[in-house]
Amino acid sequence: MTSIKALEHLRVLDLTRVLAGPWCTQLLADLGADVIKIERPGSGDDTRAWGPPYLKDADGRDTTEAAYYLSANRGKRSVTVDIGKADGQRLLRELAAASDVLIENYKVGQLAKYGLDYASLSAANPRLVYCSITGFGQDGPYKDRAGYDFIIQAMGGFMSITGERDGLPGGGPQKAGVAVSDLMTGMYATVAILAALTQRERSGRGQYIDLALFDTMIAMLANMNMNYLTTGKAPGRAGNAHQNIVPYQVFAAADGHVVIAVGNDSQYARFCEIAGRPDLSSDPRFARNAERVRNRALLVPLLEAIVGEKPAAFWAERLEAAGVPCGPINSIAQALADPQAVARGTRIDLPHPTAGSVPLVGMPIRMSGSSPNYERPPPLLGQHTDEVLRELAGLDAAAIAALRGRGVI
Repeated sequence: MTSIKALEHLRVLDLTRVLAGPWCTQLLADLGADVIKIERPGSGDDTRAWGPPYLKDADGRDTTEAAYYLSANRGKRSVTVDIGKADGQRLLRELAAASDVLIENYKVGQLAKYGLDYASLSAANPRLVYCSITGFGQDGPYKDRAGYDFIIQAMGGFMSITGERDGLPGGGPQKAGVAVSDLMTGMYATVAILAALTQRERSGRGQYIDLALFDTMIAMLANMNMNYLTTGKAPGRAGNAHQNIVPYQVFAAADGHVVIAVGNDSQYARFCEIAGRPDLSSDPRFARNAERVRNRALLVPLLEAIVGEKPAAFWAERLEAAGVPCGPINSIAQALADPQAVARGTRIDLPHPTAGSVPLVGMPIRMSGSSPNYERPPPLLGQHTDEVLRELAGLDAAAIAALRGRGVI
């Protein structure tokens, strides 16, 4: 069966920059939507300048395309418009009237000054789904604060449970290695937009979506929230251990590190057999997970000594063969080169106008009839301005040249 583009019937006007919004719109583009990325003339998305590293051309020289920007802007058309100019605002209103979705991450109330808020645009296009992404949402005492992922990780509770345990070497709060609140907000935004579009099929009307990084950060703490809500005691940092399961952590083998993730009592029993210590499975202090959690301080040092006697490959091979989850700690290079990642087509390469080609990581969704479709690389700044204005605003070459002469585009 020929794969179709699941969202090819949709047009998305993208007024976002940096990561949360662009991550959402890249997902929509991968699924076939026509995403029009609006950027500032001359500079564009902030992340275009967030380098090095930059994409290199065929001769190994840096291009102008920062790796950060490339990570979240595949599949879009770039149009440069000065939103501060009246003619620029008029152009965006025309594009919004021809779009199904608008997503923006301006400060609360800022777009209303330009007539680009939901109330103004939905009056002309009642079917418009309009999504705003901010740090703290459209209301509440923090609504006017800027939202930065690092601050959100701190304020949202994430860093209180991330990092080595207090009192141990390296202990203390730690942020994640990627901007988790940005990425998760982009994911939530995608879900919300698709839900609103589905609802529009029945009602005929779009709606407004208010998404905040702070809300997302708290929501994604999942079982850690419930650990607190059911006990009244906030969980702390556990390093590479699990708050609710033992043993489920990093262990030092004889020649490196390995993750052993025992998920239930039967897996634990098989682990103990392979470790040559079946007595640790029958010991009433350790036989059941609840007791292993309570007696973590007694059990883990015993297991650390056992695992440290043999190389990582021993544990990975024997435990996986026995159905006990175990794996190495790969670098990003090792992960992308892993036979499983290669078999799944994780890395993709697209033609690029200045570099020849650009290496990217595809989205993880696999669908039998409408899998992601990769056609456009992350666009050059303003690459599609003339094309989109001809197509959607009905402008001819002279009108486009006049706008460019006045610095509107």
